[in-house]
Amino acid sequence: MRSLLFVPGDSERKMRKAIDCGADALILDLEDSVAQSRKAEARQIVASFLQNTERSAQAPRLIVRVNALDTGLTGDDLTAVVRASPDAILLPKASSGADIQDLDARISVEEAASGLPAGQVLIHALMTETATGMLAAASFSNKSVRLSALTWGAEDLAADIGASSNKNDNGSYTDVFRLARSLTILAAANAGVDAIDTVFTDFRDMGGLDAECRAAVRDGFSGKMAIHPDQVSIINAAFTPPSEDVERAVRILALFSAAGPDAGVLSLDGKMIDKPHLRQAERVARRAGLDPDALPDLS
Repeated sequence: MRSLLFVPGDSERKMRKAIDCGADALILDLEDSVAQSRKAEARQIVASFLQNTERSAQAPRLIVRVNALDTGLTGDDLTAVVRASPDAILLPKASSGADIQDLDARISVEEAASGLPAGQVLIHALMTETATGMLAAASFSNKSVRLSALTWGAEDLAADIGASSNKNDNGSYTDVFRLARSLTILAAANAGVDAIDTVFTDFRDMGGLDAECRAAVRDGFSGKMAIHPDQVSIINAAFTPPSEDVERAVRILALFSAAGPDAGVLSLDGKMIDKPHLRQAERVARRAGLDPDALPDLS
């Protein structure tokens, strides 16, 4: 997924409008964008939207951001929305891998109660919104097969550590927040899941968004969250690999597939390639919307 657009969970109109904006995923938000007095209503709106929205390979994936585990609201969120079969649950303020295990168990209960296949609903986690989450970055690995993406946030972390701002006078993230970004990339690689970059809050600054997207691609992120539909096209363009990179990735994948599981060092265009090249080719293929395990016939 290249672009993941936040949409308030208490507005069916905004969710319906967002379906056609070109985002690869919609994050239907039950947390920050919904007032406490509207939480119950938002759950029902999101559940209805999930149940009544056509799902297809071309449609955006539908992810629900629930309220954090320490709010006491997560259980009611999951009971309302899991039965409607979201593609994933986004957990905010994840403090450690133990929170992922906790959420996995809760989703399993709701899947069973709703007659859904076990493991169908995936997990995404916001892992840097607290100092505890940052310091436990390595613990997110191998806690749940549902975990498919890790992402980071700067606003809640600033509040947690008492920072007056997350950026300096030049508009760049200060060291603590640069560390949060780096830990997300490393933790995602360690866990074998996608790293998703945080939002760019100035939705009118398209040049700044493009620059941040390209830095994210360079550093290893596979996608970026958005707060406004106008940001989606820029994010998609930045995270879509060039055609020549896709062609090379497909050739590398085909070579390793033909060589079998014991393949070590191979040759492509007179240059040596090995397993790191294979892993990078898999990443490029996924960003291009291809299944690395379903290759075209290049013979």
